[in-house]
Amino acid sequence: MNIDVEGLEARLDHPQRRTLNDEVHARPPDPLSTPSAISYIARFSGSGQADQEFRLLAELLKHFDLAVPPPDSKHCAAEADGFRLRWERHTEFSRYAITVANPPGKPFENPPITLLPAQWLQQLEGTLLVGIHASLLPLDENEFSLAELSAEYFTENVLVGAQIAGGAGIAVTDFRIHEDGFSRLLVINDAMTPLQTGRMVQRLLEIETYRMMTLLALPVAQALSPRLAEMGQELAGITEALSSPGATDDQALLERLMTLEARSEAERLKSQYRFSAAQAYSELVLQRSAELREVRIRGVQTFEEFTNRRLLPAVKTCRSVEARQQSLSERMARSTQLLSTRVDIERQQQNQALLASMDQRAKMQLRLQATVEGLSVAAITYYVVGLVLYLLKGLAHAGLPIDPTFATAISVPVIAAVIFTAVRRVRRHVSEEELR
Repeated sequence: MNIDVEGLEARLDHPQRRTLNDEVHARPPDPLSTPSAISYIARFSGSGQADQEFRLLAELLKHFDLAVPPPDSKHCAAEADGFRLRWERHTEFSRYAITVANPPGKPFENPPITLLPAQWLQQLEGTLLVGIHASLLPLDENEFSLAELSAEYFTENVLVGAQIAGGAGIAVTDFRIHEDGFSRLLVINDAMTPLQTGRMVQRLLEIETYRMMTLLALPVAQALSPRLAEMGQELAGITEALSSPGATDDQALLERLMTLEARSEAERLKSQYRFSAAQAYSELVLQRSAELREVRIRGVQTFEEFTNRRLLPAVKTCRSVEARQQSLSERMARSTQLLSTRVDIERQQQNQALLASMDQRAKMQLRLQATVEGLSVAAITYYVVGLVLYLLKGLAHAGLPIDPTFATAISVPVIAAVIFTAVRRVRRHVSEEELR
């Protein structure tokens, strides 16, 4: 019996098995030879801009007569004449890396970004979040000086850096934007393989990208903080008014509180995603810093140390504002519940008073009904007795031996009793119908 092994595997596989398995191989680093120059840009596009991102990539690839990948691609690598282009699309940003092996001139003198068409670069206006020129050099046999590197390549700025990959290379930067609008990263390779070099450079570039993505939440937190203070004062005023029952209109107070709660919830919805994203990005920064396997250079801050001292305060600020939002929402919910309870109690008291008033009016109506009932019996008896009198007079006139006046007098109590009984029965029947 022959078994179709390939068909069996296809039937056994989960529909997403291969996609999930290949995810661990997504966005692999490119091997980097030494020396190399890299221009790296990360464009912030927000979510839901996949079509626009692909249009920009397709336009760039067509300019260099390169193959365009499928529209649903999340990364792409292509070789052009003289450089290598790598593109990756993430949830909120897309990044491009242009790499040139054995670049001419000194480091940062002829950045690879100049190989891209200026018209295409103009389309990135207002969206560039990260721009880095990285230069990869071999370790010179002569002893180098960080002061000389700073003076020559970083306009004498204070450097941050360390030995990376357990001492197989050195990376330094000043984390500043230079006159050309790009930051600078210098990597000196001692004993790293091309693939290891690619991994280290990728992590260094990701640290800066995720650091900037994290810091996008800081302006949001700074703008939100005074508004939270204002809403807190408003809530304090409402809460103080709650402690003086009867002094204010509870319904108007409840409307103020509901309006304030709606404002707070709107602010929370606008900032919640940004704060959550900042938390995720900050964790990626710390993870990438740890993966560098830094060895301290005497007198120089490491990437991890610089990140912890500069980035974590911003993250803590965002967490603090987010916690204030949560606390304010909880306080508003408690105040709303308290005020709603008080309004409900007042309404119940009003309803009880209304019911008591209705009960009193019902009793008065019963009394009035009893009075009217007696008058009704008397009136009906009067009219019926009058008819009987006419009837008896007619009979007496016809020759019957009847005294109309005496007979009428005798019929009065009988007629009154009959009418009274009939009225009582009618009223009892109506009452029973209402109770059903």
